[in-house]
Amino acid sequence: MPEIKSLKEKWNVLLAKLTLQFADGDMLNIDAIIYLVGVQELGQGHRTFKKDEKVNLMHIAICKLLEPYGYYEFDFFDDDGWPHYKTITTLPNLKPGEQTILMKEAIVNYFEKLSYLD
Repeated sequence: MPEIKSLKEKWNVLLAKLTLQFADGDMLNIDAIIYLVGVQELGQGHRTFKKDEKVNLMHIAICKLLEPYGYYEFDFFDDDGWPHYKTITTLPNLKPGEQTILMKEAIVNYFEKLSYLD
C-alpha cells in the first residue's frame, strides 16, 4: 500500500474506515468522530448516554485531542470514572475552517497513535 502523505488523504482513509466500522452506510462527520473519541477515552464501553453526558463526551474528546498541542492536560478521574482536564493554554481565535483543520489533524494524529491507520 502506498504511503499516505497529506492530511486530506489521511482524513479520507480514516473517515472511510470509521464509517465502515461504526455507521450504517451514512458517512460519519467530524462531530460523530469526536464523540467516538470521547466514548473511547471514557472507557466504559458502548452504552446509552444522556444528553448532558454526550456533551461531556465531546468535551473529553476535544481535551484529549488537543492535549498534544499543549492546550489541555489530564488532571484526574472523578468518582464515576470520568476524566477531567485542565486548561494549559487558551486556544487561539481561529476561523471556522482553521478550527476544522486543527481538529482533523488532531483526530488523525490520535488514531495514528492507536495504529488505526496502519
